[in-house]
Amino acid sequence: MKSRRGFTLVEIMVVLAIVMTLATLVVSNVLRARNNANEMTAVAACRTVVTACQAFYANSFPHTYPVDLTDLILPTSNPPYIDSVLASGVRQGYKFTYVFIDAESFTLNSDPSVPGKTGIRHFFVNESGTIKANRDGEASSADPAVE
Repeated sequence: MKSRRGFTLVEIMVVLAIVMTLATLVVSNVLRARNNANEMTAVAACRTVVTACQAFYANSFPHTYPVDLTDLILPTSNPPYIDSVLASGVRQGYKFTYVFIDAESFTLNSDPSVPGKTGIRHFFVNESGTIKANRDGEASSADPAVE
């Protein structure tokens, strides 16, 4: 009898199944890490906007919050309070919607550009600086604070 070398079809199928299982685990972990990174960037951007608005308020007379995010990068703001990318209302998979209410108040909502893909949570912050989050839809002042 001749000695045969190589792997049987069953052995190859077992190895392939193991490799596919490991690949599935890795891909899901990478996607989850990407969502977490996008969400942390959105929270940091909310904090940046609140800080910039507070500085704008303190430096304007009469005191008022900016009418929109582009007021925070005007040529008169030297250096600008925020960068031009954030002032455009988009950053790393999130859309930012700034609403000027009156001279004493504003709101900022941060929503995933593609919910479930670029992020899961929606964020809300106002002049108080407390960031709120909601998983089901647009966040509001009634939602729980981000820890």
